[in-house]
Parts: sequence; structure tokens; C-alpha cells
Amino acid sequence: MSYQTIEFSAQGPVAHLTLNRPAKFNAFTGEMHTELRHALDTLQAAQGVWAAVRVLVLGAHGKGFCAGQDLADPEIAFKAGEPPPSLGAVVERNYAPLVERLTQLRVPTIAAVQGIAAGAGVSLALACDMVVAAEAASFMLPFAKIGLIPDTGASWAVPQRLGLARAMGLALTGHKLPAAKAAEWGLIWQCVPTDDLSQTVQDLAAQLSQLPTHAIVRTRQAMLAAHAHTLTQHLAFEGLLMHELGRSDDYIEGVTAFLEKRPARFNRT
Repeated sequence: MSYQTIEFSAQGPVAHLTLNRPAKFNAFTGEMHTELRHALDTLQAAQGVWAAVRVLVLGAHGKGFCAGQDLADPEIAFKAGEPPPSLGAVVERNYAPLVERLTQLRVPTIAAVQGIAAGAGVSLALACDMVVAAEAASFMLPFAKIGLIPDTGASWAVPQRLGLARAMGLALTGHKLPAAKAAEWGLIWQCVPTDDLSQTVQDLAAQLSQLPTHAIVRTRQAMLAAHAHTLTQHLAFEGLLMHELGRSDDYIEGVTAFLEKRPARFNRT
């Protein structure tokens, strides 16, 4: 597929998926969603060069990470004399599948946020396993200002990370949350000097690429499921995952390397 709104490439164990509508602050369009789904499905299929990928870095070109939905996109644009298009249908067709693909991807994901993340742009970043943001970045939920609710998982993820009071305040006021404060509050993993963002993400991706990928993905699965379980249910769920992982080649290698006091060499196939 020839991409027009994103860039997608692999360099050894690290894949880079980059939003590429900088003039529009990388706002979502129907075309971008189609391309994102194709790229993520390609990575998930693990064929050819993509089979070696162990980490996905999600970034963006330009001054903004993602401004959310492009309100001029034909999928949602108003037409004279007609009711507005169904936003619920757009969420079901585009946004829900995007979040589900990211949160179920076979490799860990890192969002590199260099500028403003607004609306669904916040949700896109939070759908990744880790978020590293530049000091110049900020996060904003402006939905209420146009008569909507935080969607694309934002009304699920933000309260879990920040608590109800802070999440509600951000959603109702639409105020920008600077990256440093976002890290302090626990919305994101790390805020770094703007000039250090690329190297920090590169180093983190390299670190994750050396770890047992399947265990990382199962860790994500366990943490995302925890809120829906009672303690008893979750202990049982942990037991199922530990039963699986405890018989894996990666576990055997990890313990053997520890006992032999050498670096572990985890499976790369």
C-alpha cells in the first residue's frame, strides 16, 4: 500500500509509524485511519521484515503530535440542508478499531509526543504502552467546547490514570496539561527536554527490543484487564498467564542466564 498520510518503516527490531499531515497538525482523516489500520495489520501479521520487529514507535512529523479529528474531513463535514453525519458510526468504523489494534498488538508500543496532543490525539498516545513527551508537548481534551465527550477511550483511560477529579477538570475546562505536569500526575511515563526526545525514545525502544516480547504483551494484557476483575478473579487470571509463560523458552533462558550470571539471549523468531 502506498501511504499518503503516514510513514511506516522497520529498522531491525524497531518499527516506526509516523503521522504525516504536519500542515494539519496530523489531524485524523478517513484516509489516515485506513492507512493506520493497514500498517498495524501488516506489523501484526509478522511477515518478511516485519517478523523481526519487537517494538513499535508511534510518532509524528511537524510541530504537533495529533490535533484529533480533522473537522473538515468529508466523513464528518456538514452538508447544507442535511443532518450531521453520525459520529457514533465514525467511532465504530475508525477510532475503536484503532485503539483495539494498538492495545492488542503483538509488540510493545511507545508514543513519542513532540507537540500538542488534543482530543483523539491524546487517546492515540494513551493507547500505547508507554508515552514519552517533550517538555514542549501538552495534552488537551477540548470535546466539551464543541458539545461532545472525550472518546477513543479517553473517558476510560484518563480517569484511571489521573483519578476522577483531575480527569473531570481536564475534560470540562479543555485546559492544556503541560507534559511535565502530565508526567507528575501519572498520565504519561516520562517528560524529557525537547532536544532529547528522539534519543530517549530510541534508547527505550532498544531496551524493550531486548526483552522477551511475549511477556511484555502479557503484562499489558494483565494490567488492562485488572480494573474489570475482583482480586480473586485477577489472581486466577495471573495464574493462567504464569502457567503459560512459566513453560516458555524465554523463561527458561532468563532463569538460566541469571544463574549463569550472563546476559539473557531471548528468542527473536
